[in-house]
Amino acid sequence: MNASDPQFWMMIASIIIAICFIVMAAAFVSVLLTLRRVTATVHRVEERVEPLIRQVNAISVQGREISVQFSEVAVNLATATKHLSDSTELIKEEVAELRTLVSSTALVARDKVEMVSHSIDRTHSQVLDTTEFVQQKIVVPAREIAAVMAGVRKGLEVLFAPAPKQIDRAYMDDDMFIG
Repeated sequence: MNASDPQFWMMIASIIIAICFIVMAAAFVSVLLTLRRVTATVHRVEERVEPLIRQVNAISVQGREISVQFSEVAVNLATATKHLSDSTELIKEEVAELRTLVSSTALVARDKVEMVSHSIDRTHSQVLDTTEFVQQKIVVPAREIAAVMAGVRKGLEVLFAPAPKQIDRAYMDDDMFIG
């Protein structure tokens, strides 16, 4: 075949096309083999990563639950803080009222103690005056009357007493000894 013959050029073009097809087929085969290796690697990585993904999903679920619980705890703490604040205000008001009550009670008690002290002093003074009056007006005259009555009684006893007995015998010293 001749280089000037168009069939020659067609044949060379056909050979070139055939070589291109072979190169393309080889490229496809190498891409296919590479894809298989990549797919196998991806499957192995997927097998290794899948437990991690499950753990991450479980952790994310737990994280959501913890987040919900933290939200509930935050709401409860806010409520408790509000109640504590309200209670503190009530306690402050009650303490202020108690201070006022204790202060007024202390003043009244002080006045009453002073009044009772004056009453006790006045009563003591009256008891002393009454005792002195009774002493002067009743006890002293009663003593005098009792002394006069004792004197009168002794006088009457002497006047109306029987005559003494005469001693008609002598006593020995032993008879007079009492003991």
